Amino acid sequence: MESESPKAPRPVAVPAHAGWRLLALVYDLLPIIPLLFIISGLFLWLNGGRTVEANPLMQWLDLFASWGLVGAYFVFSWRRGGQTIGMRPWRLRVVAADGGQARLRALWLRYLVATATLGLGLLWAFVDRERRGLYDIVAGTAFVRLQK
Repeated sequence: MESESPKAPRPVAVPAHAGWRLLALVYDLLPIIPLLFIISGLFLWLNGGRTVEANPLMQWLDLFASWGLVGAYFVFSWRRGGQTIGMRPWRLRVVAADGGQARLRALWLRYLVATATLGLGLLWAFVDRERRGLYDIVAGTAFVRLQK
């Protein structure tokens, strides 16, 4: 007889309502604001102590650096444990559509679509039976709430 080692049970999760997403996003502003201050300070220093408004190239670089740093916060938080700081108190998690850990490429795609649609991708969660945002559908991810 072969002995089977029992697998740890997967946490039970249900698709999270869009309201939970918004609540987590507001909470995630707490770590994002200092990240944006760091980028602003860096570009202030790079631009000789002047703000970037007078230099279109610096404006675009500042925008892309800010987008990339905020994206890195979200993507690497999702990859590390499926959760950002704002998602933890409410037991929210980003997972692959099959319930496993989402791939790094899918998480970057999720972030790209979410920002490219300027938040309108979230509206799809109100009509989708599985409460997936447009970015979840494109990236093959799901936003779930773990049961207690």
